[in-house]
Amino acid sequence: MSSIHNCSLDDYVDGVLVADRTWLGRAVTLIESTRSADRIAAMELLGRLLPHSGGARRIGITGVPGVGKSTFIDALGTQLTAQGRRVAVLAVDPSSSVSGGSILGDKTRMPNLAVQDAAFIRPSPSSGSLGGVTRTTRETMTVVEAAGFDVVLVETVGVGQSETAVADMVDFFLVLMLPGAGDELQGIKKGVLELADALVVNKSDGGNEIAAQRAMRDYRAALSLTAPVNATWVPPVLTASAIHKTGLEQVISQIEAYFGAMTESGHLASRRSAQQVRWMWAMVEDRLREQLRANDQVRALLADLEQKVATAQTPPSVAANQILKAFNH
Repeated sequence: MSSIHNCSLDDYVDGVLVADRTWLGRAVTLIESTRSADRIAAMELLGRLLPHSGGARRIGITGVPGVGKSTFIDALGTQLTAQGRRVAVLAVDPSSSVSGGSILGDKTRMPNLAVQDAAFIRPSPSSGSLGGVTRTTRETMTVVEAAGFDVVLVETVGVGQSETAVADMVDFFLVLMLPGAGDELQGIKKGVLELADALVVNKSDGGNEIAAQRAMRDYRAALSLTAPVNATWVPPVLTASAIHKTGLEQVISQIEAYFGAMTESGHLASRRSAQQVRWMWAMVEDRLREQLRANDQVRALLADLEQKVATAQTPPSVAANQILKAFNH
């Protein structure tokens, strides 16, 4: 669609507010569109939905490849819906750097949650964006919150800077770990430990229980060496088995305790306020980058400048100045 008129924009808003799945899907597709007319319509739609958003608990979930993120989210989400929660999962898939394609297999990876009436799963290709998090994840969060979903689970691909990107848009950041790899800390960066509001050693089953307990002790020791994000909360280390659905109640209990402590101390409100400001600047940078690349004067210079920088004929700083000069001309 190239554009939407006011009457159909009303249809989008009304459809989202009653959580109609067809309109939910259409709204997210509109937001993900890169067409300029769709961008304008999407901004207007978000403006209409924003007053209805903000009421959900935003939980980011990451972990090393093979840790079982999808199975864990499937089990956790199903447990939450059984408790009367409405759960939206924003699962960010890795896009192919060659074809730009995406697996988009989240509904098959979360079979139990996918059939729940109180759940909505939206896979989105990361399209090579910074950190493997879609450029529009925050906007999609606004849409599902306006639709009345009170828990939003954001799954990151768990590579590169995706952990930092997700941690900066959620209230609670959960890091999944594997049992039997505590000694090496699985090569996980210290920075990720510092971002974590909880660590969960998954796959504590099938003879891995002792290894999971050992890993839990190792991670607790590692966390004790990191500076806490705030004095209100000490990140717990738990064990769980998504397959056997054990330990999930403790995870949910800790999440509840976190929100209680953070709300009472005022940290939750200040965290969200700071995130909103950073979101604004991220959008400014995103739009500036787009305008820069679309600028005719810049495009005329790029191929030659990139070649000269690549062959060390021109310093990157000099080339950057030339690009900005052309853009501002």
